Amino acid sequence: MGRFILKRLGLGLITLILIWTLVFLLVNVLPGNPARQMLGPLAQESEVVLLNQKLGVDRPLTTQYADSLKNLFTLDFGTSFQGPSVISMIRPALWRSAKLAALALVLTIPLAIFAGVAAARRYGKRSDRAIVLGGLVTSSLPDYVNATILSSLFCVLWKFGEVFATPPDDSGLFTQLRFLIFPALAMVMLYFGYIARMTRAGVIGALNSDYVRTATMKGLGQRSVTLRHVLRNALAPTITVISTQIGYLLGSIIGVEKVFNYQGIGLTITDAVKAHDVPVLQGTTLFVAFVYVLTMLLGDVLIAFLNPRVRVGMSK
Repeated sequence: MGRFILKRLGLGLITLILIWTLVFLLVNVLPGNPARQMLGPLAQESEVVLLNQKLGVDRPLTTQYADSLKNLFTLDFGTSFQGPSVISMIRPALWRSAKLAALALVLTIPLAIFAGVAAARRYGKRSDRAIVLGGLVTSSLPDYVNATILSSLFCVLWKFGEVFATPPDDSGLFTQLRFLIFPALAMVMLYFGYIARMTRAGVIGALNSDYVRTATMKGLGQRSVTLRHVLRNALAPTITVISTQIGYLLGSIIGVEKVFNYQGIGLTITDAVKAHDVPVLQGTTLFVAFVYVLTMLLGDVLIAFLNPRVRVGMSK
């Protein structure tokens, strides 16, 4: 297990470096002049040249890349082209997105697993088909479409929620939940189907296995068989999907934040792209990639904990 974790940490570090490099190259290859975008089209060319020199974007790409790698390994992302430090811009946005993503996961994971198990237990029946069809419908719609529907119906028409989802700074827990519930539900609608269908497939396979039939013939109750035998073996694919979706959740949260005017990491990335702000764009992308790599590692460790056969395979 220790060798496996070290190997995955090494691969995760390589992944972060490659993502950092790719973002740097893409931003510098795309057309755009940071100083011109900051000063506007009417600024003097001499002012644009001076600001580009101050920002350091007129240096050779190899020099800029070497400095960016140094920032990566020292976790010093420098200052934004807008003036503040990158960390000071990312920290509050990341905290807001983390709260929204956590609420969406708390709602999605138990609901989807319960629905997947229920559908597998009633395989071929109406409730099974209803869960599968509902998951397909909700997961086929982009998150910003779900967000637009919820915002239009519940927040604008029926006045049950807030169109602007950013809660006041001094608001309590229940006030924040009232502001965040509909953006979270927009993401629940998207990811519910993936997790429920994967759980259903795993449980169906486990229910048809020899060890479950043996446990049932021994006289164990349905609840005991499900918890002790079915879920321990059936949830490995589901855990993999969940750990993958957490990374996607932070990366694809832009649409929901845009619809609900929520000042999270998604809008920060969008603003950085518009402003050609390379330090902020690299910093935000790295944090999203780090969350993705970390959740994948934790998912693999949890699978190994639940299934001893996986631990044996890792030790080889």
